[in-house]
Amino acid sequence: QVQLVESGGGLAQPGGSLRLSCAASGFSLSTYAMSWVRQAPGKGLEWVSDIYSDNSDTYYVESVKGRFVVSVDNAKNTLYLQMNSLKPEDTAMYYCAKNMGDSTLGYDYWGQGTQVTVSL
Repeated sequence: QVQLVESGGGLAQPGGSLRLSCAASGFSLSTYAMSWVRQAPGKGLEWVSDIYSDNSDTYYVESVKGRFVVSVDNAKNTLYLQMNSLKPEDTAMYYCAKNMGDSTLGYDYWGQGTQVTVSL
């Protein structure tokens, strides 16, 4: 049974950092591409980042490039999103999502989300 459980969200000040985790079970992160997607209050879903199954390719939405880093710890079967230099516009519910293959072929499983709020 595939499960994705996010954690690590919370309140951060502008310029601060948070690290989100997505613990996966029921499949190996070394086999599938994974994504982070966010939804700001009152807005639609926004893709944030991808990491391919071999850990060699990562991609980011322009607004987070240079500030966010996606990674996978295969030993822990956990996906991470290190978020630095946070801005108020990063406030959103963050979801990890499993892709249907080793590259971004569409999502078949989502986590429950973790809330990130960036505010003074």
